[in-house]
Amino acid sequence: MRAFCSDRFSFSLPAGHRFPASKYLRLRERVASERADVQLIEAQAATDGELALAHAPNYVHDVTQGLLSPNALREIGLPWSPAVVERARRSVGATIGAARTALVDGVAIQLAGGTHHAHADRGSGFCFFNDTAVAARLLQAETHRIERRLLRVLVIDLDVHQGDGTATIFADDPTVFTFSMHGARNFPVRKARSDLDVELLDGCGDDAYLSALDDALRTVWHRLGDAPPNLAFYLAGADPHEGDRLGRLKLTFEGLAERDRRVFDALRARGIPVALSMAGGYGVDIGDTVTVHLNTIAEALRSAIAWRDGDRMRVDSMKQWAA
Repeated sequence: MRAFCSDRFSFSLPAGHRFPASKYLRLRERVASERADVQLIEAQAATDGELALAHAPNYVHDVTQGLLSPNALREIGLPWSPAVVERARRSVGATIGAARTALVDGVAIQLAGGTHHAHADRGSGFCFFNDTAVAARLLQAETHRIERRLLRVLVIDLDVHQGDGTATIFADDPTVFTFSMHGARNFPVRKARSDLDVELLDGCGDDAYLSALDDALRTVWHRLGDAPPNLAFYLAGADPHEGDRLGRLKLTFEGLAERDRRVFDALRARGIPVALSMAGGYGVDIGDTVTVHLNTIAEALRSAIAWRDGDRMRVDSMKQWAA
């Protein structure tokens, strides 16, 4: 199974900053040492043209040239630097690589990503660019160019925070179905409207969470019955974990692994390839966050093996994208 990474493109943060920059290197190191069956690939940087598929060109220009206002940077919560921009580009590129690969292999990973608070014309919540939105739009364009067909997309966002940027970017796009299950009282204060939103109370534990997920997935499949998706993006946030500083939910390691298992099984049963992103995670012990992500990767690998060994149709024309 292939996993795309961008952690080599690091940037400096003030001491005590809440963004868990160290988790990405730690996750890659653990994957490299513990998962010999995962091939690590350094991501290419997304171009301005690719970013403009989901973002206003003026916004892309202002980000890349360091022209964002102090208020705009305050909303994002990260200091601007050329290194920050390069990392943001590489993170988008990693999701693009994972999406292209998923169409060939069934499952692929990006070891960061899930920057779902970035809107078309502004960033927010540690997110400059929306990697899922850019990758979805690019894969739709490539599929149309190569195969002359529509690629329908499903976004399953199980980060503890609502994917408000993704929801607004695709608000009027019937070709992309956005599903977000998140804490009702968590960031952002003002929620956007996804195609399906499920809000959870503070303190929600494994049983209630998994029951809500099962109900939500049934709703997703029912509503997509006449227009099934050809590709899914799964944002598997670690921040519903009980040890997360910002999550407010109480899921265990086992509950989160079961969450992932149910998502991967449901997608594979319907023949829907999936590009996995790690999304959020802010553990009091960052090692716990890395462990949640590593468990998600283990479930992704299990699903990838089932894809490889099962009776699926390989799309030969897609092979060139993952070369």
